Amino acid sequence: MMINKEIIMKSLSYDRINKSREYLKSLGKIDCRALFGGYSLAIDNTVFAMVCEGELYLRACEACAEYHVGTKPKLLCLPKRGRRISLNYFLVEEQLWQEPATLLQLSTRALQDARREKFKRESIKRLKDLPNITFQLEAQLCAAEIRDAKTLQACGPQEAWLRIRQINKHAGLRALMALAGAVAGLHSAALPSDTRNALHEWYHRVTRGDQTHAGE
Repeated sequence: MMINKEIIMKSLSYDRINKSREYLKSLGKIDCRALFGGYSLAIDNTVFAMVCEGELYLRACEACAEYHVGTKPKLLCLPKRGRRISLNYFLVEEQLWQEPATLLQLSTRALQDARREKFKRESIKRLKDLPNITFQLEAQLCAAEIRDAKTLQACGPQEAWLRIRQINKHAGLRALMALAGAVAGLHSAALPSDTRNALHEWYHRVTRGDQTHAGE
């Protein structure tokens, strides 16, 4: 009986996926993938809806909240580690299926909102995701108030190195090259020769200044 139920639910879900593709085809090609016991619907790798047990759930957004004024939308609940959790997706009820223009509008807004959040999330990359950034260098950058890739990009390798130098006086040329590579998205050994030469000159100029002050 359990197997039969799973087969029935899978069939219902695929029917709903095909219906969703038909109603929302103007948004673009909709890809589906098994996820959390249901199926995610995505356009250009951005998930904006879920199908579970034969029902469509749209990603909740401001427009969805406006649509549900005065009513309480049914959220998608899925089992996780022995308990059920609510996800930020609301059920597309039969009434909404009877309003294809409204369904398309809400789906468009859900997709736009998902894209904005994805862009924001991806624009704040963690330092450890950058090339050349070891655990030790990441810790030193964080201590220097540089905690993400965006801040490192804004500072540039020289300023970041100077901040690290205040924390770790032993920071050397290798650290500077590593930072420059991280900013450029390259392994330090792949930095262009003119960039490497400029960094060498800058490093020796700065460190000569440090040695001069130390001898005064």
